[in-house]
Amino acid sequence: MRLLCTTLLLLSSGLALAAADAPPSSRKVHIREITTVEGVRENSLIGYGLVVGLHGTGDQKQTVFTTQMLANVMLRMGMQIAPTGITVKNIAAVFVTSSLPAFTRAGTQMDVVVSSIGDAKSLEGGTLLLTSLRGEDGQIYATAQGPLVIGGYSAGGAGVSKQLNHPTVGRIANGAVAERDVAPDLRNLASLSLLLREADFANAQFIAQRINAEFGRPLATVADSRRIELSCAGQNIPAMLARIQSLPVEVISPTRVVINEKTGTIVMGRDARLGAVSILQGSLSVEIATTFEVSQPNPLSKNGETTVVPETTLKTKDAPVKRIELTEGATVEQLVNGLQAIGASARDVVSILQGLKAAGALQAELEVL
Repeated sequence: MRLLCTTLLLLSSGLALAAADAPPSSRKVHIREITTVEGVRENSLIGYGLVVGLHGTGDQKQTVFTTQMLANVMLRMGMQIAPTGITVKNIAAVFVTSSLPAFTRAGTQMDVVVSSIGDAKSLEGGTLLLTSLRGEDGQIYATAQGPLVIGGYSAGGAGVSKQLNHPTVGRIANGAVAERDVAPDLRNLASLSLLLREADFANAQFIAQRINAEFGRPLATVADSRRIELSCAGQNIPAMLARIQSLPVEVISPTRVVINEKTGTIVMGRDARLGAVSILQGSLSVEIATTFEVSQPNPLSKNGETTVVPETTLKTKDAPVKRIELTEGATVEQLVNGLQAIGASARDVVSILQGLKAAGALQAELEVL
C-alpha cells in the first residue's frame, strides 16, 4: 500500500495568487478550421447481413440466428429450407455500419465496416452479401456488398494458435452505394448559421466582424458563444460559404492543461501560468507482508495436529519532504521541470496540478481524461 501525501502551501502576500498580466495567446486560422455549417453533417447507417465464403471459421451451430438469416435469404431466392436442418461453418452473421456524407446523391459510394455478431473465429476471405443500410428513421438509404479486407488473421490448432490484429472486423472500401438523394436545397434558404467547434464569445465576435468587413455590410450576427447567424437574402449561398470559409481570422486560443490519470500523461499549453506558490512533497510508503509457516505437533503427541500459522510483518518508510518554490507568472513547464528535479513521478505531477487548480493558483483550464 502506498500513501502519497502532497501539501500545497500558497504564499499569501498581497496579490500572490493573481494571474500574470500577459496578453491572451492568439493565432490566425481560416474560418473553415474552427467552424461548421449548422445541419451539414454525416448521418450514421446500420444494417445486418451475412458474410459467406469463410474457410470453416464462421459461426458455430449454437448461433441460431445465422442459420435463420440464411434460410430467409434462400427463401427470397425461391428455395425453402428448414433452419434447424442447416449446419454451415462458412457463413457469419454481421452488423454493417457506415456514414452517409452531407449532400449525398444517389450513386455516391461509401466505405463500410463489417463486424461479427456471432462466435465466428475470423472473417478472412469472406464476402458480404447484399445488405440494406438504414438510418435512424428506419428508411433504407444505401446498400452494401463486396469482399472484405481484414488486415489480420487467426490460425492454429491442437492447442496452438496465433492471432494478428482483429480478424472478426473487416472493411469494404466503397462497398456501399447511396440509393436516394439527401442533399438539402440551399437555394431558398433565408439564413444559415456557423457553429464554433469550441464555444467562445470573443472568437464568435471576431469571426462576425471579419465576415462583415469582407462583405461590407452586417451579414453576420453573433447569437451566442457558439452560433453565428448569416443572412442569405439575395446571395449565392455556395459561393458565399466558400468565400467565408476561406477568410483568415485572428482567434484566441484557450490556455489548457490536459492530464490522463490512467497513464500519467500531461499535455500542457505553452502559455499556462501559475500564481506564486510553494509546494511541499513527500511520501509515506507502508508495506505489509504475510507469510505462512507450518506448525508441527510434538513427537508422540496424541491430540496434536499440523496447522498453518500466518506471520505478518510491517515495514514503513517515510521520505523527507522536498520543496520547490515558483515565482509569480511561472509556467506549467517550469513547474513540471522542478517536480522532476525533486524526483516526483508523473502521477505525483497529476495530483499536484489538480491541487493547484483547486487552490486557484493554476491560470488555465484543467481537463482530466
